[in-house]
Amino acid sequence: MTDATDLMRMYLADPDQPFPPVELADPSGLVAFGGDLSPRRLLNAYAAGIFPWYYPGEMIQWYCPDPRSILVPTDLRVTKSYRRSVAGADYGVTMDRAFADVMSACAEPRDEESGTWIGSDMVAAYLRLHQLGHAHSVEVWRDGDLVGGLYGVACGRSFAGESMFSRARDTSKIALYWLCAQLAAWDFPLIDCQITSSHLNSLGAIDLPRADYLRLHTQAAARPGLPGPWQFEIRVPNSPHHLPA
Repeated sequence: MTDATDLMRMYLADPDQPFPPVELADPSGLVAFGGDLSPRRLLNAYAAGIFPWYYPGEMIQWYCPDPRSILVPTDLRVTKSYRRSVAGADYGVTMDRAFADVMSACAEPRDEESGTWIGSDMVAAYLRLHQLGHAHSVEVWRDGDLVGGLYGVACGRSFAGESMFSRARDTSKIALYWLCAQLAAWDFPLIDCQITSSHLNSLGAIDLPRADYLRLHTQAAARPGLPGPWQFEIRVPNSPHHLPA
């Protein structure tokens, strides 16, 4: 049970108040609550391996779970059917071309869910991070329509994946494939998947003890980053027929 002393330690009352040590997180990984979603606060959080996760109407909650799910870009598991989807010629793919649209699509409730954790305050905060060159998106297009994508936050050479969406078969996986290919080319050693899931595990994500994740993340985050907007430097499908006008 969390007592009053723990709650006081976890509450971020001051804009400049540092996060508590992640080793003091509760069993769910909750490190702190309160504070704001200012760029400074968010960047400090990601540098420390902490991310916000809460539903609209709730107080902001900050997490660093143990274990932590990561995907090594070169270890993406590509099945035969996945490879066929990637090899198809009926899509185009871009980076940082429609960040706001990708976030809006990720915020749409899934069929099996009653709501979304990506509220209007989160959208505004991450759009600001994108404008500052820290948050990035991958877009998949078909006949000029946005049919899949993902977004996340870069901290040095560590990338934290936040959410993805599909409006057509395998399009989020197509976005992930090309993100992994580009991050590997840029020598990013890991994608932080945050919370484990069977879907991510099927794609090659693994769970690490929090201490091991933080060691890898801290080393990668300390390396020089690549400010946005990002563009693919590898060859990707980008037929003008499939991209928006």
